[in-house]
Amino acid sequence: MTAPHLWLAAAALAIAACGEQAKLPIEAGQGPAPTLPAPNETLIPTVKIAEPVGWAAGEAPTPAQGLAVSMFAGGLDHPRWLHVLPNGDVLVAESNKPQRSGGGGLTGLVAGRIMKSAGAGVPSADRITLLRDRDGDGVPETRSVFLEKLHSPFGMALVGATFYVANADAILAFPYAEGALRLEGEGRKLADLPAGRNHHWTKNIHPSRDGTKLYATVGSNSNIGENGLDEEEGRAAIWEVDIASGEKRLFATGLRNPNGLAFEPATGALWTTVNERDMLGSDLVPDYMTSVVDGGFYGWPWSYFGDRVDERVKPLRPDMVAKALAPDYALGPHTASLGLAFAEGARLPGFASGAFVGQHGSWNRDPPSGYRVVFVPFTDGKPSGLPVDVLTGFLENGKARGRPVGVAVAADGALLVADDVGNAIWRVTAAN
Repeated sequence: MTAPHLWLAAAALAIAACGEQAKLPIEAGQGPAPTLPAPNETLIPTVKIAEPVGWAAGEAPTPAQGLAVSMFAGGLDHPRWLHVLPNGDVLVAESNKPQRSGGGGLTGLVAGRIMKSAGAGVPSADRITLLRDRDGDGVPETRSVFLEKLHSPFGMALVGATFYVANADAILAFPYAEGALRLEGEGRKLADLPAGRNHHWTKNIHPSRDGTKLYATVGSNSNIGENGLDEEEGRAAIWEVDIASGEKRLFATGLRNPNGLAFEPATGALWTTVNERDMLGSDLVPDYMTSVVDGGFYGWPWSYFGDRVDERVKPLRPDMVAKALAPDYALGPHTASLGLAFAEGARLPGFASGAFVGQHGSWNRDPPSGYRVVFVPFTDGKPSGLPVDVLTGFLENGKARGRPVGVAVAADGALLVADDVGNAIWRVTAAN
């Protein structure tokens, strides 16, 4: 290791030992009206990394009472996102951030070291794997490479006889026939997506209910626009892409890093999960889930949770703050809430109406938050209570045995959870 890299490693370790502690319980930052204390901006950000250790043989997460958990598939390579096809086949995007050649400066290098130590430094497998459990015993007999040689794939969607994949920089389309184990070719580009630095590289997609549009999430290129707002053109947003023409327009903006996308069954409203900004302390800012309105602006980077001004962002824009919509429901500060799936079709006792959320887990909160799958109960199309634990045990003694990401309801009503540190997909069912 060269002298600069030795210094860099030492700096990353020193930063990891610094920061402040949360003064509020995690529950204070949850619900429709979370507690939002004064910002606690520190010279050195809070960094508390859970060392990724994986699961020992025979270990598994802990399910809520009345539920059971088993490994649906193991030995995967950084599984991030899930999609269930109409015939019951399960697709998993094995993916990580795109490779970069320099850039980002010292801050970017230190951040890269920190992310690597948190388990996010492995090369991207750049593929989608198909898992088929034809006999319904909860263990797939068939595992095949469905698509490969992609570019940090994440979101997936099937509309008619066309399968769509969201790479880090574009949406690709492939012909699909029911029961196919593998798709060939490079695909047809439907639309480009903002890329650049790719500070937030994950791009999710979800079809409109009439099958004519795709909604695509694009996260910001920074924490609060510190790389310049010209680097944020078209980012921190949800795009609407016309499937017939490939033309796209901004559907909603000011969403720092939206990930999960799903339609709420009772109202038909589009919902998303969003990761909010860092470096305002362990108690700020809550990540959230919210319904998304056409043309809505949600504050980033000038404000958070509606009109709470972030004084770090210059110049101040009171005109933009005045337009900012407050999100519907806070999920706790720094939980890294990514996966989103409504319970429609799920067969889990006690979890009939609401949304499952995969919380990847914090790296900059003390004590850590997230590292679990929760259920947010809904009544009449709106959240109606605090989150309830569905799957826990990913974090133990400060070490990450796993980190949940994507969640999906399987054809048999089980809940599937992608775990990118445990390199597994977990299957949650009703206990016998």
